[in-house]
Amino acid sequence: MSNVIPIRRSRFAVGDVIHHRLFDYRGVVVDVDLQCQAPDEWYDNVARSRPPKDRPWYHVLVHDSARTTYVAERNLEADGSGAPVSHPLLPQFFSSFEHGRYVGSRRAN
Repeated sequence: MSNVIPIRRSRFAVGDVIHHRLFDYRGVVVDVDLQCQAPDEWYDNVARSRPPKDRPWYHVLVHDSARTTYVAERNLEADGSGAPVSHPLLPQFFSSFEHGRYVGSRRAN
């Protein structure tokens, strides 16, 4: 019997521009959780399509809005437009937009 621990990987990374399949919006990933970190009450009330909690979830800045969302991987796909995202919090996370994705700020914590 093997003691191999499966390595969970996310499909998207911080800085990737994505498209939400169900709600038809674009956005940029600012953080990745390898499994849902939201409380059960939030999941029960908000995640109505019941995406898997044990798969990656993403914190996303929504294009042309001041909104942020928390989205299950299965509801996302890569955005092929190559266009940047417009959001007031972008400068807090990224320093530039290069080759269709955002590059993180190089600020020390």
